[in-house]
Amino acid sequence: MDIILKYFSDFTPAQLAQFEALKGLYSEWNEKINVISRKDIDQLYEKHVLHSLSIAAIADFAPGTQIIDLGTGGGFPGIPLAIFFPEVQFHLVDSIGKKIKVVEGVAESLGLKNVTAAHSRIEDIKNRKFDIVVSRAVAPLGDLWRWSKHLMKKSTVPGKQFEKGLICLKGGDLAQEISESGLKPRLIDIYDIFPEESFKEKYIVMAKF
Repeated sequence: MDIILKYFSDFTPAQLAQFEALKGLYSEWNEKINVISRKDIDQLYEKHVLHSLSIAAIADFAPGTQIIDLGTGGGFPGIPLAIFFPEVQFHLVDSIGKKIKVVEGVAESLGLKNVTAAHSRIEDIKNRKFDIVVSRAVAPLGDLWRWSKHLMKKSTVPGKQFEKGLICLKGGDLAQEISESGLKPRLIDIYDIFPEESFKEKYIVMAKF
């Protein structure tokens, strides 16, 4: 938890309590359903929570913004972002049902009223539209873009540096992946935001619709 407070300080008591509860909740759920590797659970706040919050460091989502987290896994980046932005609505989706069970359990325990979750494939979501799509290490950029297009609202939403589109957390050499996608995304080096060893060669990839 200390590493979160190293970079963020303007939390309400409720938000602090929610962030502090994450370690116990994920440790408990991980004993039943393995959604975080055993070696990473002790570094939950750095490798999962702070990594997710890198998006919050560069994008200030307006109240009422509708965000979908594609392939959320155990709830990243969606759960930390939902704590950070209590006035923003998050819909967390994964094709693996047991992972969504964890997401629902964590969100309920935290009292997150701004989170919904669904066991679904991306292409099967047809009855909702969103302002922003977020994703963390799920699929190549081109695939995420193609899958996401039908989910986007036509109108834009106000936000710092970013209005409407796809925000991905990715790592490694992305040159070929970006070239194959045909997109011209903006890349932000997470190490420049959070200069921690684990964030070297980790990036926020932002593509506007």
